[in-house]
Amino acid sequence: MGKSILRILVFVGLFVSCQQPKEEAPWVSLINNNNLEGWTVLGGVATYNVKDGVITGTSVANTPNTFLTTNKNYDNFIFEVEYKVDPSMNSGIQIRSNSLPYYRNGRVHGYQIEIDPSERAWSAGIYDEARRGWLCTLEDNPEAQTAFKQNEWNHYRVEAIGDTIKTWINNVPAAYLIDDKTSSGFIALQVHSVGKNLEKVGKSVMWKNAKILTENLSKYSTKSPIEPVITKNSLTIDETKQGWKMLWDGKTTNGWRGAKLDKFPEEGWLIENGELTVLASGGGESAAGGDIVTTELYSDFELKVDFKLTPGANSGIKYYVDTEINKGPGSSIGLEYQILDDALHPDAKLGAKEGSRTVCSLYDLIKADEQKPIKPIGEWNSAYIISKNNHVEHWLNNVKVLEYERGSDDFLKLVSESKYAKWPNFGTLEKGQILLQDHGDKVTFRNIKIRTPKNKEN
Repeated sequence: MGKSILRILVFVGLFVSCQQPKEEAPWVSLINNNNLEGWTVLGGVATYNVKDGVITGTSVANTPNTFLTTNKNYDNFIFEVEYKVDPSMNSGIQIRSNSLPYYRNGRVHGYQIEIDPSERAWSAGIYDEARRGWLCTLEDNPEAQTAFKQNEWNHYRVEAIGDTIKTWINNVPAAYLIDDKTSSGFIALQVHSVGKNLEKVGKSVMWKNAKILTENLSKYSTKSPIEPVITKNSLTIDETKQGWKMLWDGKTTNGWRGAKLDKFPEEGWLIENGELTVLASGGGESAAGGDIVTTELYSDFELKVDFKLTPGANSGIKYYVDTEINKGPGSSIGLEYQILDDALHPDAKLGAKEGSRTVCSLYDLIKADEQKPIKPIGEWNSAYIISKNNHVEHWLNNVKVLEYERGSDDFLKLVSESKYAKWPNFGTLEKGQILLQDHGDKVTFRNIKIRTPKNKEN
């Protein structure tokens, strides 16, 4: 074959290949032209209507935040939308969000992609609605701040894949979050509450061209040059402002020791991938590693701990612990936030009071609410304990499950009827250590944080 003919064939091949249509992404539209089928209004009573494929939300006085939510939940997706907002309004787009009857009477909560036409200009930042507050602001991203167009249509791209959420505003990278708090939920369009401010009543925010991808996401995902915000074993923006401190740094044994030792146990506990795990050793309180306690003592405090159970596991978070009271073998004595697989562990059916050894209960004394929102075994749960002026509350996944008064007549009566009766002044110490229990079962902890009145003031 001559060279000239070969060149012609190559040219023709290239020409034909260039003429072949580029494969289009299989976007699914979320907005119908003239009805809101597939959407539901939750929260307040702000109004929504749709015309020619444009949804308009309009503010109303004296109503809480109002959300137009998709009836369908989404976990991993790429989402794009255009919006235009009145300069006086604040708004947002919820992703992986939920409304659950046990959580603040159904209040919408979850990740929000901010719409912020104010001078602050944090549009496309990531806020955690009705939970943790700000996760990713745009303070250090002036390019994204200036990308917002006042009184014009703006374009968002949101990629939520696994534990990663990335955002763009008008094709400018804005926020990058690594966080696994919630893996699935609805998408929602927000009309923010305006309270009694009559000047903001009747103001609107509009959305159009909302579309989503849910398959072959790696094929369409886009890299972001933004440095990610990683929430694992780290304080959020609001936690830092509110005086929270890390009680475990996610890497070392600093601040902790064995309850019966002057150092951290050499076996029985594993620190790996930012997780603190008590290893299985056959069950029982004389386990290989033993309990671990803080090196500091605490009086009034607020404590947050994420925990993950394995099938049939038993553990606990104790507070107001005095490791000198019981120097013999076994567990140190203190008030205990029970951690337990209620379905498989026999302790769930035992206790001085029926049900007082179930998960989140004040161990052997007060049963936690039966409607507690416990997540399945193998998933992370968030414990929160607050003790202030002898008033104590146990929370699970942002829901209060019990409360009591230390030292009250009712409390002392419960103690007298329990196995703790033999220990003088049980549960009434002015201060003590915080303890993570080794009960011989594999249980994992992370995100251990504390706030005290002193830190709060700072």
